[in-house]
Amino acid sequence: MPQLNKPLIEFDILNQYFHTHGTPFVVAEGESILPADKQANQYTIVILQGCASLIRKHNEVLLGFAQAPCVIGLAAGVITNQIDYQLTTEMQCSGYYLPAAQALELLEKYTLWREAFYWMTWQHRILEMRDNQLVGSNSYNQIRASLLIMAKWDESLRLRVGVMNYIQRRTRISRSVIAEVLAALRQGEYIRMHKGKLLSINRLPLDY
Repeated sequence: MPQLNKPLIEFDILNQYFHTHGTPFVVAEGESILPADKQANQYTIVILQGCASLIRKHNEVLLGFAQAPCVIGLAAGVITNQIDYQLTTEMQCSGYYLPAAQALELLEKYTLWREAFYWMTWQHRILEMRDNQLVGSNSYNQIRASLLIMAKWDESLRLRVGVMNYIQRRTRISRSVIAEVLAALRQGEYIRMHKGKLLSINRLPLDY
């Protein structure tokens, strides 16, 4: 499995055994995937179409985007996560959710530990990469890393998400500092933007 490539074969196998036990959803843009009476840390959520933002509730930090196909909360049935998260759709999403304890039972019943391990290892590497970009980095390096991530998105997502909003939610850097850096990068023709959306990156200097 190539490094940082989403393990799609393993996802398909997990989905094959999970989907008949799940509660399906189709959620419009800007809404929570789970009903108000359900907490994300108690469910395994499978997104089959669309994209959702994963937000840590207590400080509203954006942890990232979950783009289909994606499994969230696969390990929630093993150790309950004490931190609550909000999953909000960035575009219409469809998929299903099931209690995390039931997902754990299915892993055991159908011997899906290999597939679960591959998927969770991929998620772990993504989080490691995020920490490497943000922890201990100065403001410019955090902004630079965020722009490089946006450049890899599908065009449909990139044209929906404002650059300023995404970077501020992800890094908590002040909007004035972000605006100053973006203006300098645009003036130097390092990036192209239109109506606050990222069109392309030519190249980004290592230092500001």
